[in-house]
Amino acid sequence: MITTENIKTESLIDSLNAILNELKETFVGKDDIIDLMGICLVGRENLFLLGPPGTAKSALVRELAKLIEGKSFEYLLTRFTEPNELFGPFDIRRLREGDLVTNTEGMLPEASLIFLDELLNANSAILNSLLMVLNEKIFRRGRETRNLPALMIVSASNHLPEDEALQALFDRFLMRVRCDNVDPQHLNAVLHAGWKLEQKKTGTRPTVSVEIIQRIQAMTSDVDLENIRPAYIDLVGKLRNAGVQVSDRRAVKLQRLIAASALLCKRKQAIRSDLWVMRYIWDTEEQREVIAGIVNGVVESDEEKMQQHPRALNS
Repeated sequence: MITTENIKTESLIDSLNAILNELKETFVGKDDIIDLMGICLVGRENLFLLGPPGTAKSALVRELAKLIEGKSFEYLLTRFTEPNELFGPFDIRRLREGDLVTNTEGMLPEASLIFLDELLNANSAILNSLLMVLNEKIFRRGRETRNLPALMIVSASNHLPEDEALQALFDRFLMRVRCDNVDPQHLNAVLHAGWKLEQKKTGTRPTVSVEIIQRIQAMTSDVDLENIRPAYIDLVGKLRNAGVQVSDRRAVKLQRLIAASALLCKRKQAIRSDLWVMRYIWDTEEQREVIAGIVNGVVESDEEKMQQHPRALNS
């Protein structure tokens, strides 16, 4: 039965899908990354982009930020980056009164979309603060603690972590995706789209408000996962047997992304093919093919072809 509530829900989701489609028209051959951005936005989880320079990692996030009506924060980390550069300096006026309060205006704690480029250059001075930001969306400095409004945090790097401390940062990114140069056969389309973006002849572009995204995020808890839970438990077991580290914490959090896949397809019930998001939980490059093979076996067994997320059919 079609209800006013269903129409309102679909309208909200159409708003988000519109900006994802806009990005797909702008960035040829990056549909998988853009779809994962949408999933992570709805699931309020973090996304890690791995790839060489010049593959549009930063450009993708910047264009997404332009289509979201909210504050964004971008920073290129080096091993010399200090906490003030991310979180802001102490408020001098309050400091004179004996209060250690951070002036966060225009900084990370006030942003709806956060992009940390070359995250794995982070040093020990900001490591603990970033871990709390990434894991709990909380900013803590001295006695100061506040919840962050971040919808999603994206990071990029051209390499994977080697040191154990940085592995802890990497672990806070539930979704990981490769960002490479597109296939040569699509180069003409890439050049055309890139030149159009360069000329800024994009006309009226769709946008979505932070409030709409927050309302969609709240809807994920209403998605029914009961029918796919046995398949999900079986899939987690297969991945663990293959040597993939799927901790209980990650297994619980991944449910939000499965629900996000269903929601973006305007469903209130998850189906087996929504488990496609599990392709992107790899820790090493070597795991990518192994995980994809296991996950695709489950996704391809889904008989509800008409309701599948587009990414389920495109591995």
